[in-house]
Amino acid sequence: MASQYDEAVAALYRAPHGEFVNERKRLAGEVKAAGDKAGATKLGKLARPPISAWTVNQLWWQARDEFDALFASAEKLRGGDLGATGEHRDAIAKLRQRAQALLAEAGHAATESTLRRVTTTLAALAASGGFDPDPAGALSADRDPPGFEAVGITAPAMIERHTKKDDDKPARAKPDRADEAETSEGEDAAEAKRRADREIRELAEAAAERRREEQAEAKRLAELRGVESSISSAKSELERKQKDLDRLRKAVEQAESAVEKSRAVVEELEAKLAAMMRVTQTR
Repeated sequence: MASQYDEAVAALYRAPHGEFVNERKRLAGEVKAAGDKAGATKLGKLARPPISAWTVNQLWWQARDEFDALFASAEKLRGGDLGATGEHRDAIAKLRQRAQALLAEAGHAATESTLRRVTTTLAALAASGGFDPDPAGALSADRDPPGFEAVGITAPAMIERHTKKDDDKPARAKPDRADEAETSEGEDAAEAKRRADREIRELAEAAAERRREEQAEAKRLAELRGVESSISSAKSELERKQKDLDRLRKAVEQAESAVEKSRAVVEELEAKLAAMMRVTQTR
């Protein structure tokens, strides 16, 4: 049975991306009110994921069948069943299409760089067989696969090419058998090297773009923490000044009461004096 903390984590990472900070504060308050102060503190420190990792989380919650198919095909590949390559590629392609639609529905731009990071993270999860060490559907950051071909997992760049329509590619004349016979092994090796170099460049570009966004996100989070710290300090200062004001108001009330008492004494003495003067005048 999931604890309240686990349920709060799941709810937090299912929330809209723009509501993450407010939802984290609200859920942490609920966990703390339930008596789990340590869990509330831990929850309050959870990082908001980049939009690509957030999208993968939403796919887990909203496209579970496709996710299950992804993990199933990856398990076959890890077991040496290379016949599952097409099945695995199709699973990631379907999740990529769902990601594109999901981003659009949530009002986010489904850019090529974001979708590439989504497929990279999906491939990484497939290669490792799950979300560990994060809870399922609660990624706080993108993932990098531990060597795609080393575990039989198709590289994202290759998957993305398979999702494009064949009409986008220029038609090539099919070589006849004579031409095929004349193709040398050296040409095959050169072509394989070019493909590998292209894959490496694409992955490097995706990694560089991810680092830039992570740095921008880290800067934004630092600015956000700075603003939150300033707000906290301002609230503390306001509370201190309010207490000072309350003390001054109480002092003023006490002074006004003392003035009223003194005025009453003066009026009483003046009345006695007037009475004594009237007695003196009548004698």
